[in-house]
Amino acid sequence: MTTIDQVSRFLDSFAPTRIAEEWDNVGLLVGDPEQEVKKIMTCLTVTPESSNEAIERQANLIVTHHPLPFRPIKKITTTKTPTRLLWQLINNGISIYSPHTGFDSATNGINQSVCERIGLTNIEPLQPFENDPDRLGSGRVGVLKKEVSCNEFVDSLKNIYGLDRIRYVSGNATVARVASACGSGGSFLSSASKAGCDTLITGEADFHSCLEASALTMNLILLGHYASERFAVDMLAGQLRKQFNDLNIWASEKESDPIIWA
Repeated sequence: MTTIDQVSRFLDSFAPTRIAEEWDNVGLLVGDPEQEVKKIMTCLTVTPESSNEAIERQANLIVTHHPLPFRPIKKITTTKTPTRLLWQLINNGISIYSPHTGFDSATNGINQSVCERIGLTNIEPLQPFENDPDRLGSGRVGVLKKEVSCNEFVDSLKNIYGLDRIRYVSGNATVARVASACGSGGSFLSSASKAGCDTLITGEADFHSCLEASALTMNLILLGHYASERFAVDMLAGQLRKQFNDLNIWASEKESDPIIWA
């Protein structure tokens, strides 16, 4: 019998909660650690669609990248979406685990995978953790094997991520040293600049971060929050299947990017 606790401990070894950001809410967020688990669904975010999918397919555990709950809550009622989803999942005996920023920064986590997917070498943490024995840190930075133009680099990202369009700030004509900060990573611009990067890849950033990128003569590439992290949901499901090959584990087939490009 496999328990929620056994899966939680594996996830913590793969994406350590100790390296999550202080503001984050990670680990087992809902559930009984001693409960048996037979079916696991991974997803980027718990939404009405992914929640209904988990209920319909009788999952015992959802491993969601974005935490639910994320912020402290005082009431669990059906009047607001986050607490309504919690109420539904709890009533159906479905536990919730979130690795979030621990997965972002893990040795084989999202930012590392982004850098490997685009062919960077000499990959290292963008913001190293102090006194960390595993030499981990937030974000990643690496070097392209061959310098390319900004337009060429953006086109290559379209192919890699299967995107028709990408928003970006072209602050530099070329791309050679690249940083990755998945999700909403505009706050990493200063670190990327100090690390000698000409380009930062992230999911989304506000207007003022875009202006700052231009002022720093840096390229800021915005894949979209969903695109910058969703591939990792499939990756995480694969890691869980390798470890627990007797369980039914899948990545959500119902969730999608809520933003539509017309």
